[in-house]
Amino acid sequence: MPPVTVRPAGSADGPALERLWLMFRHDLSEFDASLPGPDGAFRSERLHKALTDSDWAAYLLTDGRFPAGFALVRGLRGPTRVLNSFFVVRGVRRAGVGRAAVPRVVARHPGRWEVAFQDANPSAVAFWRRVATDIAGDGWAEERRPVPHRPDLPPDVWISFTARG
Repeated sequence: MPPVTVRPAGSADGPALERLWLMFRHDLSEFDASLPGPDGAFRSERLHKALTDSDWAAYLLTDGRFPAGFALVRGLRGPTRVLNSFFVVRGVRRAGVGRAAVPRVVARHPGRWEVAFQDANPSAVAFWRRVATDIAGDGWAEERRPVPHRPDLPPDVWISFTARG
């Protein structure tokens, strides 16, 4: 496994995060049938919120030198944190980067957590169940919830667990 660094992202990381965001949204378009806008970019409101809103946090994942992914967390002021967006560059997937990074992100914000993903993405299903078990043992739950404003899509899968500090 390459060395994994997880650090808070700031405004100087904006250009790298925007490029990673495009890759992330491209990957997800397979499951939500989304298309980029006329300029070739996908909607990025969540990314911008993570960099500017105090209820959000953005983290950059690196392999020690280069960007390898990101994590966006929301709900920092509420009772439940949501790992809103998580992405690992394909070149280091299945090398342990994501599995090493998620517990580090979660440890920064102990408490109740939720993560959503799509049943149609078997890699995500296996990954998030494994990570939830790593973090919470058998103390996690899974449920399906409708996708807001998208009745055309199957429900998202939500995993919830509590992370200790």
